[in-house]
Amino acid sequence: MSEGDHEEQVSRPATGKKTVSENKESQSSRKRILLVPYPKFIFMYPTLIVSVIASVVLWLGGYETVNPAEDTTAVIMTGLFLAVLMANMFVIVFDFPRATSLTLMFIITSVAMGLWLLFLSKPDLLPALESWAKGIRPVANSTFFLCMTFGMGLMYIAVFVSTRFNYWELSNNELLHHHGMLSDLKRYPAPNLRVDKEINDVFEYALLGAGRLILHPATEKRAIVLDNILFVGTKEAEMTKMLGSIKVKIGSDSNG
Repeated sequence: MSEGDHEEQVSRPATGKKTVSENKESQSSRKRILLVPYPKFIFMYPTLIVSVIASVVLWLGGYETVNPAEDTTAVIMTGLFLAVLMANMFVIVFDFPRATSLTLMFIITSVAMGLWLLFLSKPDLLPALESWAKGIRPVANSTFFLCMTFGMGLMYIAVFVSTRFNYWELSNNELLHHHGMLSDLKRYPAPNLRVDKEINDVFEYALLGAGRLILHPATEKRAIVLDNILFVGTKEAEMTKMLGSIKVKIGSDSNG
């Protein structure tokens, strides 16, 4: 084996390592973080899940009659659907910060304790309320729940399609706002971008980890407020890491 062949074999691994590092740098340079503000309808998915379950249960049970009020299964599924629907709408209509949520829990606990003490002191009220509650039998058949499932499914499709025309993208050196039917684009510089996170509703955060991101570009006087960002904690951590790497690269370039 000649000396030239030996040098050629030694140099090849070094070339291969350089290619791998270049690939890693190119992959990191292409990294991006998408920030999609969703409408509050996105939090209605528990109602959709219950509607799907009720549709399957009643359809398999053969409850397609117009008035299945005498069937216990139909009454139970309808009551469950209404309870989840009302709770879902309650979460959407009102915001519950941490302090408000604690106050609400205290009020509910106080009311429950008050009713318990009332029934202990006046046990005759309980049978009267029980007979009154038994007279309330809201009921729906499988056709109703199938229509609800289909309608809500179409709304979710519309929501996900609409987000394709309004979202934000953070890359290594700029913040992009994609909006409009023709994909209009507005650019903001990413260096010195400050990010704040807010949890405005405890229940929305529990459902989908949703919260608010407030972006402060260096070139803008007004902050950019993005509501209903899903899994906002993860997004904030990714943005902080990317913005930190931008600062490090800028610092290294200036030192060089």
